[in-house]
Amino acid sequence: MRKGIQLTLIMVAILMILSACGREKYEPQAINENTDVCVICKMAVKDDQYATQIITKDGQSLKFDDIGCLNTWKKENGTDTIGAEFVRDFNSKQWLRYEKAYYAYDPSYQTPMAYGIVSFEQEADATAYIEEQGKGKLMTAEDLANHSWEVNRDMMDMGGEHGHDHAPDQEPGDDMPDHSADEQPATGGHGL
Repeated sequence: MRKGIQLTLIMVAILMILSACGREKYEPQAINENTDVCVICKMAVKDDQYATQIITKDGQSLKFDDIGCLNTWKKENGTDTIGAEFVRDFNSKQWLRYEKAYYAYDPSYQTPMAYGIVSFEQEADATAYIEEQGKGKLMTAEDLANHSWEVNRDMMDMGGEHGHDHAPDQEPGDDMPDHSADEQPATGGHGL
């Protein structure tokens, strides 16, 4: 009887070790403002609350300066190679899993590429931000699956706040690819 219990405990321990080895753990990588550029728009990625990133299943870190650029990459490349997606909490700048964050959206919110989406760890913080701004909509990752992902061209020039200044004779958005023109809403999620 004693040998049976020992054998059972050994088998349980082996199964626990094997199951832990099979799990991939994806961690966000630090932003290096001197070298990191957005995979989509080629702008510098600032170490701020707007930075996002994808860690691929093979461990590659793809960094973006705005959640809209992350979405564009997913539309262009699919999601099969994605191990994890990360956004930053607007208040603390801590990395969060994309699917666990809450989002505040309004086209007038100033974000690096003018997609108007800000991420938060807590739903209450997202709601407070919306109330503070006097406008906006609370969203989840499922809601973002059906989001239109349009760039607010009037918001493209953030006045130097994020380092995406445009030349004096250049219209905001002239240097940026138009990601919204050919995009169709994704399917799935709650809807809007």
